[in-house]
Amino acid sequence: MEYGSDHAELYDLVFASRGRDPQAEAESLTSLIRSRFPGAKSLLDVACGTGAHLETLAGHFRDVEGLEYSPGMLRVAERRLPGLTVHPGDMRTFDLGRTFDAVTCMFYAIAEVGSPEELAVSVSRMVEHLNPGGVLILEPWFFPDKFIDGYVGGHMVTEAGRVIARMTHSVRQCSKTRMQIKFVVADASGFKEFTDVLLTSLFTREEYEAALRCAGFSTEFLPDSELPGRPHSPGLFIGIRD
Repeated sequence: MEYGSDHAELYDLVFASRGRDPQAEAESLTSLIRSRFPGAKSLLDVACGTGAHLETLAGHFRDVEGLEYSPGMLRVAERRLPGLTVHPGDMRTFDLGRTFDAVTCMFYAIAEVGSPEELAVSVSRMVEHLNPGGVLILEPWFFPDKFIDGYVGGHMVTEAGRVIARMTHSVRQCSKTRMQIKFVVADASGFKEFTDVLLTSLFTREEYEAALRCAGFSTEFLPDSELPGRPHSPGLFIGIRD
């Protein structure tokens, strides 16, 4: 899915209102990476979105870059990070011609690929961008047994002169979830409404692990109970390139 430009502009504000703290998340990522690769100096954030993690990671790693598929998100990231390189690209096909000590792919972006085969291809592209001993951190979407069919969510953000309401409805469609995301924005000019639809694959834990093994990773999984400060995460896969 490509997040629309309107959605991209509101993305950080809305998720901050839900308790997300990208700076704390990036600090935690840094700790995880350094615990596996103490001398890590370079990092690539795949599907970096608005660049919120990169903003903090750039203070911990000498060399950081991002990759983003959605033009709307890419524009926000470039505006936020004028001194950093954020590449337009697809995680299934990207080739930057270089390698890094760490690669991250967060907030279930990996599950936006369409099949286990595309999952394996995407992970293989990431391993091709890792130095030997490099660390991959991958955040999955919820596993099938954890997904709540028909789930409805919503919250509202109020700031000076503007009110933003975000509502979601998620249903299962075979091996995927279909999340409809509706925004209503009210300001001095009146009301504005727009809707995005996100299709996300319900990969099993075994399918993630198989893709990581096929790409040559030794892996571990940290469940959400071991990740304080990440209230909306199903957990993290950590892979080390052999």
